[in-house]
This record gives sequence, structure tokens and C-alpha cells, in this order.
Amino acid sequence: MKFKKFYISIFFCLLFTFIFLPKSFCAYPKLISTLNSAFEKIESWIIALSTPAAAIAVGTGVLMKKFSFGDEERIRTGKRLIRGSLFSYGFILCIDLILSTINSLLG
Repeated sequence: MKFKKFYISIFFCLLFTFIFLPKSFCAYPKLISTLNSAFEKIESWIIALSTPAAAIAVGTGVLMKKFSFGDEERIRTGKRLIRGSLFSYGFILCIDLILSTINSLLG
């Protein structure tokens, strides 16, 4: 429960940053461009780190299913691991779309 509140608070902090910060600091375009470039760098690092992590998770799930030897629990665990990693990676790839939409709405 604590982690869910933590992620929700981070989401709203980022939303606040992208919506209200550029409007309140319009007199300082250098600050805004610095923040935008910082968020783009963070986004590129997240995508660079999540791509191999998702590949490893999918590979582990496939191997877990392959070498389960008929154990139903390991098959279900492997399927859950594959599905969860693909959904997470898809969400990370959607971050680029979300940030570009917010950026186009603001500027």
C-alpha cells in the first residue's frame, strides 16, 4: 500500500512539473529548456535500462515455462512473468507519447 501511494505521489509531482512550472516561470525560458532537456535525458536512460531488463524477464519466463517439466505452478509463474514484463515495457514506451502530448499542449 505504501508503494502505491509513493508512485501516485511521484506521478502527480511530475504532472505538476509539466503543467504548472512552465506557466509560472515564463520569464525564464532557459530554465524551462533546461528542465525539458533533463526530463528527456531521464526518459532516454529509463528506456535504455528497461529494454535489456524486459528482454531478460521475458527470456526468464520462457525458460521457466520450457523447463517446468509439467509443474503447473511454474508454468503460471512463467506466464505471469512474461505478461508483466511486456505490460511494464509497453507502459515505459508510452511515457514518450505522454510527455510529447503534454509538451505539445503547453508549448
